[in-house]
This record gives sequence, C-alpha cells and structure tokens, in this order.
Amino acid sequence: MVKQKQLRGTYTREFKEEAVRLVESGLSMAEAARKLGLADQTLFNWVKNKRAGVELVGADSKPVNAQEMEISRLKAELARVKMERDILEKATAYFAKARK
Repeated sequence: MVKQKQLRGTYTREFKEEAVRLVESGLSMAEAARKLGLADQTLFNWVKNKRAGVELVGADSKPVNAQEMEISRLKAELARVKMERDILEKATAYFAKARK
C-alpha cells in the first residue's frame, strides 16, 4: 500500500487561540485535537508556544515572541528619531545661512 503525503493545514490566529483555550479550559489535548480535526502534535506545539510567551500567528507567518516585537518597535522608533535629527540638522544649516 502506498502512503499518501498529508497536506499541511493553514489556520488563522483566532482558530489557534480558540484551540489553546479548549485545552486550558480542561479538555485533554487529545480530545481537543480530535474535536478540531488536528494532529495531537500540532495542538501540543500551539499550547507549548502560548505557554512560552510566543505569539500565535496566522498562516504564512512565523511565531514572534515579545522580545522580537519590542526589538522591531525600537528599530522603527530609532529610524524615526534619526530622520527627525537629520531634518533638524538641515533646518539649522539653512537658518544659519539666512542670518549671515
């Protein structure tokens, strides 16, 4: 008998969070996975990630933890502050020329 390759499912963030809530509300992982039509390991990974503080994301996205989110926010803020600094330097040079 030839074994067929099983296709990977894609799930939304809301679906993943609801699946984790089922487990956290007292339903066994195996029962919750069976109810939702998931592999036990898939649900186990979602629960493990949620408990580790990794944000559950939807399809085509990689998990992002709180530290990575903070780094992204700080990089964006740094870019904005550098742009403001450059604008102020140009304005200072412009008005310094105007006074002479």
